[in-house]
Amino acid sequence: MQLTERHKEYWRKNLRVTGILLVIWFVVTFVVGYFARDLNFQFFGWPFSFWMGAQGALVVYVAIIGFYAHYMNKLDQEYGVAEEE
Repeated sequence: MQLTERHKEYWRKNLRVTGILLVIWFVVTFVVGYFARDLNFQFFGWPFSFWMGAQGALVVYVAIIGFYAHYMNKLDQEYGVAEEE
């Protein structure tokens, strides 16, 4: 199957948003943990690195999933590949 220019544009947008969200995931998961001792400031009454490890990372993960689902539904409708309800 030959991809049209419209299909290629759809996949470029999909890969771009996926890449950006993976960078955010990587930073939240590994960079914050790596620099935990340097991130020693209070955030909601707790040290930031502790709060991020205990709750913040989970909040960011849920936000990433919600944003990706919303963005992809919008992109699917824009390109006419949305599933019918």
